[in-house]
Amino acid sequence: VRRSWERFLNPEVTRRRLLAAAVYIASFESLKECVVDRIRDFYCIGIKGSRYVISPKYRSEVLSRNRSPVYASLAWLCEMGAIDESDIATFDRLKECRNKLAHELLSSVVSADLPADLDELFRDLMDLLSKIEVWWVLNVELPTSPAPPETPIDERDVLPGSVLILRILHDIALGDDVESRAYYDLWRRLVDDQ
Repeated sequence: VRRSWERFLNPEVTRRRLLAAAVYIASFESLKECVVDRIRDFYCIGIKGSRYVISPKYRSEVLSRNRSPVYASLAWLCEMGAIDESDIATFDRLKECRNKLAHELLSSVVSADLPADLDELFRDLMDLLSKIEVWWVLNVELPTSPAPPETPIDERDVLPGSVLILRILHDIALGDDVESRAYYDLWRRLVDDQ
């Protein structure tokens, strides 16, 4: 009990736990949005007022696969070759951790510890998000672009914006003092030089 109170009352420990949980949850929600929204937007056929008009094919080709739009979208991505069954298993592990953090946040911060493999899960999350986003860029965006690139693009050279933003968020929130200030310091130098 004494050790739990000591850790809980230590601002460095509690702040780090809260930030780690928040960054993980936000990152998972970003992954989920990527999975669902990219596909739904692909089936968008127009705008009526302030609403997107989604093709009926979205229901028959995607949503019919599973009651959950997320798992229906994962199945669609799997069929398209963007991901495989092991990626869906990874998603399940990531979701399990997200749910534990979100539903047991107070106990994770106050008395228990965060999952021991949280850093590994975060890397897996970023890898899966990157895999989907890179596939999307190379197989959907570039081929349908009005001005596709003249030379082939190596997938290792694609850094999706969502992945970059989450990496920066992670570094700022959870990095050491130097790492967490690096982006801001660079930004200040660039702004001051103008």
